[in-house]
Amino acid sequence: MSKTIRRGAPPARRPVQPGRRVPAIRKQSMIDRALLMLPVSEATLQRIATWTIMAMIAAGGIGLSTLFGVPQAAGVAIAEGIGAAGFRVERIEVTGARRLNPMAVYASVTDQKSRAMPLVSLSEVRARLKRNGWVADAQVSRRLPDKLVIHIVERKPAAVWQHEGELALIDADGVPLERVSADKLPPLPLLVGDGANKQMRAFDALMAGTPALRPLVKAASWIGDRRWNLLFATGETLVLPEDNAQAALLKFAELDSNRRLLGQGLLRFDMRDPTRFVLRLPEAGGARAITDTSAASITDRASRSEA
Repeated sequence: MSKTIRRGAPPARRPVQPGRRVPAIRKQSMIDRALLMLPVSEATLQRIATWTIMAMIAAGGIGLSTLFGVPQAAGVAIAEGIGAAGFRVERIEVTGARRLNPMAVYASVTDQKSRAMPLVSLSEVRARLKRNGWVADAQVSRRLPDKLVIHIVERKPAAVWQHEGELALIDADGVPLERVSADKLPPLPLLVGDGANKQMRAFDALMAGTPALRPLVKAASWIGDRRWNLLFATGETLVLPEDNAQAALLKFAELDSNRRLLGQGLLRFDMRDPTRFVLRLPEAGGARAITDTSAASITDRASRSEA
């Protein structure tokens, strides 16, 4: 007798719930992790990438046009196209300028043939800026997409130079900076005469040994491109020799310290002859030459001459 074996029905499947998906596990690459660590947004990274690619295209296009002998106009056209895409000087940031007129800086940039970034010559902008007396040096750099950054190193005024009836500020090297009016003179030494501006460092060296006299000097005249006359605020003129001027000035400072010479009504002291000290009195007294340059002798003779 045979038995019939019946198999049970297969187990019912669970209905799939709509909207539920098993998330796929994705491994982050090292590049992804590095990008997440950067302190910039994804949009910023995209802009940087775009700028870099456009700059490379521009450089490559200009390079290829040069390599294959394509006229320079083609390279210029490519650069102008880059400028039209937003890589064009629209902003100028200036640092370090205190006395320099900002318009002079802007003019050095806007006077370019083109303001497309690839065509702006940084060396030409720097050269134009250095033609201004105030500019000792300048650094010019690009900040893509549309800004130039310019840092100015200014000269410092050290004296006023009077030449051919005009007054101008000069720096320690004698470079003229700008004109100045007589009623707005700064408290700086006044150098007078042709070429006196180039003697600024020599004047500083001359006065270095007599710091007490320096505030009393109203002006210094450079005579014959070889020697100095000093005009004091009290009205007297000191004529210094061509050679050993610093030693003569030191001797005069010693005499004035021991037996006051300045402010006593004398007109002129001539020390060109190392063996004589010549005093010029008001016109009634004329000049007196003194061979004994001791302080007592000079003061005594000056007093008797005035009498």
